[in-house]
Amino acid sequence: MNGKTALITGASRGIGRACALELAKAGCRIALAARNREKLDAVAEEVRALGRDAYVVEIDLGNAASIKEAFAKTSAEFGPIDILVNNGGITRDGLALRMKPEDWTAVIETNLTGSFLCIQQVLQGMMRARWGRIVNISSVVGESGNAGQANYVASKAGLIGLTKTIAQEMASRNITVNAVAPGYIETDMTGVLTKEQKDAMLTRIPLRRAGTGADVAAAVRFLASDDAAYITGHVLDVNGGMYM
Repeated sequence: MNGKTALITGASRGIGRACALELAKAGCRIALAARNREKLDAVAEEVRALGRDAYVVEIDLGNAASIKEAFAKTSAEFGPIDILVNNGGITRDGLALRMKPEDWTAVIETNLTGSFLCIQQVLQGMMRARWGRIVNISSVVGESGNAGQANYVASKAGLIGLTKTIAQEMASRNITVNAVAPGYIETDMTGVLTKEQKDAMLTRIPLRRAGTGADVAAAVRFLASDDAAYITGHVLDVNGGMYM
């Protein structure tokens, strides 16, 4: 992957940061996209410390104009994007019976529509190059369902369907599109869980431990590499056996 340019959304922390560092180690130039400029700048310094170029761009995945602007700036100032990692997302949990329409809409627009719009921004360039890698970060709950997360689950299940469809549309242009479905991963998002909730989660995981951002990033690195050139439309579970 030496010299390839990878853009990662939600790159300021957690899985996105881990993916950025892993792809940098693989030789990629890294474009970092998220809302928090300060945190992005910190990750950019980590990337540069690995000897790789880094570019920071602010993006709001719930805003179509912001997405278009962010990708246009990145392409103009940092060059064409070879690898896209759709990692950014939000949660607005609640039981379906009482879920506010605005909470449903915000999660779907950010996690699913935002990812789709990001894909649209890179396809023409990848088609011209006749090479591309798109990796969508879904979730174990997109496969299994999860009470209290109807909006989040729907967005992540939708990402799987989107992955398979774009994979079929783009295969003839040597563009692969795959998904990674993490299970219980130690991140800021799961950090809000109580000890009791975390312990209950671990009982459902055969490997008896939470995953790490590095576990997910290793899967993303593989799918973005030439070693995975004959894999497309696939969902790679990284969940410790939580869902089989």
